[in-house]
Amino acid sequence: MTTAGQGASGVLDRVEAARRRRPKLRDTHITSAHGAGGKATATLVDAVFLEALRNPLLEPLEDAAVFAAGTERLALTTDSFVVTPLFFPGGNIGDLAVNGTVNDLAVAGARPLHLACAVILEEGMDIADLRRIVASMAEAATRAGVSIVTGDTKVVQRGRADGCYITTTGVGLVDPGLRLGASLARPGDVVVVTGPIGDHGITVLLARGELDLSADLRSDTAPLSALTARLLAAVNAQSGDGTQDGGGTRDGDGAPGGGAAGGGVRAMRDATRGGVATILNEVAKASGVGVVVDEAAVPVRTEVRGACELLGLDPLYVACEGRMVVIVAPEAVDTALAALRADPLGAQSTVIGRIVDDPPGTVLLNTAFGGTRIVDLLVGDPLPRIC
Repeated sequence: MTTAGQGASGVLDRVEAARRRRPKLRDTHITSAHGAGGKATATLVDAVFLEALRNPLLEPLEDAAVFAAGTERLALTTDSFVVTPLFFPGGNIGDLAVNGTVNDLAVAGARPLHLACAVILEEGMDIADLRRIVASMAEAATRAGVSIVTGDTKVVQRGRADGCYITTTGVGLVDPGLRLGASLARPGDVVVVTGPIGDHGITVLLARGELDLSADLRSDTAPLSALTARLLAAVNAQSGDGTQDGGGTRDGDGAPGGGAAGGGVRAMRDATRGGVATILNEVAKASGVGVVVDEAAVPVRTEVRGACELLGLDPLYVACEGRMVVIVAPEAVDTALAALRADPLGAQSTVIGRIVDDPPGTVLLNTAFGGTRIVDLLVGDPLPRIC
């Protein structure tokens, strides 16, 4: 190995050693960065919530917990929405709350069934705005094939809630043989993204009117449940056995576990806070693999790219609300792409990278200029309050 090669290897070794250390929360107060989906969020979750609440269902930190309930397997998820402004091109906080929770169930491989909804209203909010938000929730629920079956309403003093905050909780059914997760990626697997990234984050940023910028953009907020169902059905049909697992032991919830994840879809994640970069870092860390991304292959709209360049943002970190990252076994990639592209929400699905052995726990980007750089977790809070 050359001296330069040894130097690069040493840097990667130090990066990996740092990542293996248990996260320590050095902050004494919460900052907006703790909600941005990057390093500060991960440290807060690991050092405070996971440390106190650790259990086998929580520990994987997937988008939804999957567990046995009698003869069924259920997925359960919850999410809070504090976006500002409440209304933006392509959507509002209401449909965002429904779609976000439906999507967390969908990428866990579940068929979403029912949602619960808790709403915190600020004193002085316009009732007409509230009606618009609730109407959007109803329309989004109908489109996703779910019902909002229970809820709660609270009112806080003026100036305490930016008009409206919404928390939605969802439950769905998971097929008995299905096993998905960020820890199941294997070298040779392929990374697919289902469409242009960054639309939602940049749309919301521009909708605030704080910048002298404008663009013909709309949020990509949409339910992914039909898309994920189509993908899983196609891959299962190819495998011929209707499962996603190649055997092994059993998990605590009765699902197949251990061993390799069989052919097909290894993992699905919707690229919300922290964007595609955060998802790929989570996959690399959970599976102990490397991820190599081809920058030229990443789909980004011209308007999003232009806004990011002007604002010093990287599209890989900008949130989506209707896109997902899929890790697919190499033998299933053609089937997966055909299934995704057959749905309007996945029509622009493309391969952006691959899973490799080395360096483990690290995401590398082959840049358009011919170099390579590390894509780490987001630091700071460049896009506050986008969901």
